[in-house]
Amino acid sequence: MPAVEDGEAGEAPSTRDQILDAAFTLFADQGFERTSLNDIAATVGIRRPSLLHHFASKEAIYQEVFRAALTRWSDLVEQAVSDDQAEGWTKVDHILFAAFTFFRENPEFVRIVRREAIQGGDTLGFDLGEALRPFYDQAAAHFRAGIADGSYREHDPEHLLLAGYGALLSYFSDAPLIAGLIGRDPLAPDALDAHLETVRALFRSYLEPQ
Repeated sequence: MPAVEDGEAGEAPSTRDQILDAAFTLFADQGFERTSLNDIAATVGIRRPSLLHHFASKEAIYQEVFRAALTRWSDLVEQAVSDDQAEGWTKVDHILFAAFTFFRENPEFVRIVRREAIQGGDTLGFDLGEALRPFYDQAAAHFRAGIADGSYREHDPEHLLLAGYGALLSYFSDAPLIAGLIGRDPLAPDALDAHLETVRALFRSYLEPQ
């Protein structure tokens, strides 16, 4: 279907937004190298010159797609962290639930992050690990403070966070492999609910003082 040009049809997505939405899915499914500008243009229903009117290059599209997704993730984490009514394990539980829900609703984000984590490179224009480090450092500091004041059991915050990364992000990114292992769809609603409860239980048993 032809794209709606900017300013047309009231609340219809702009051509720029349609380009970003199409690119987000294509980059997640095929990776950066295997996705062409022609692929993106065809998905939107425009010609390549029209696409280049909005973005100077494929790299520019990729970087904007990733930065927008990272911003949504950052806003969600900050919202969960800033909940003043939650303390100790309850705050961690809120963040786990928010992160899991975000990954559940944004599978493209998960796949792109995993591709970047595995492949690396200069396509993003910034180091993903360095971009995520403030979240990592903030969480580790929170756990260390909780250990000091007795809110949490003694543990290694850094390795707990790395384990959480695998339990959350890898579950979604590795869904095809997991489907082969367990013989059913790991992204079915009941499977997702069960996995979330398992992750929450693991973190709770590891953190709550005995």
